[in-house]
Amino acid sequence: MKSLRGQLLVATPRLPDENFYHTVVLMVEHNENGALGVVLNRLTEQSVEQLWAEVSDVSCSSDRKINLGGPVSGPLLAIHTDRSLSEMEILSGVYLAAQKDVLDQLVQQEEHRYRVFLGHAGWGDGQLESELKQGAWLVTPATKEYVFWAEEADLWETVAKKIGDAVLLESLHIKHIPQDPSMN
Repeated sequence: MKSLRGQLLVATPRLPDENFYHTVVLMVEHNENGALGVVLNRLTEQSVEQLWAEVSDVSCSSDRKINLGGPVSGPLLAIHTDRSLSEMEILSGVYLAAQKDVLDQLVQQEEHRYRVFLGHAGWGDGQLESELKQGAWLVTPATKEYVFWAEEADLWETVAKKIGDAVLLESLHIKHIPQDPSMN
């Protein structure tokens, strides 16, 4: 089995679970025991500052929105770019943090990019592989640009279009598709 850590899962219309409608999931871990990821394009209305006032005695003034990482509850997670606070590298230059003291340090700084997630997406042994065989997900490599995407609403559309263009180019042996089709 090839691990999907550091890949993006892009939900297709074949995925019946409405929790994942038009979602893009960053795969944090994937092995023979199952998989864990976080949804990149679901924001809550709550800010990091508001959440930190509830869960920590450390002050935080970040107005960044909290991400809804998926339907599985669990500890707060952060995806970030600060190597010194890394608990695991997900892809080159992108790290995971889950320990409270690390999260407290991360949300107090502004030098490194980060996103905080409530919940995550999880799959048991063989469950994700079954969904992939059914065509529920498209897979593409993650990039820092996608992980820290600023426009929540169009990440799914952007990544799905990129995958579709790549499939079209390969199947038709085309070298380039113009962004404006009228330019053909």
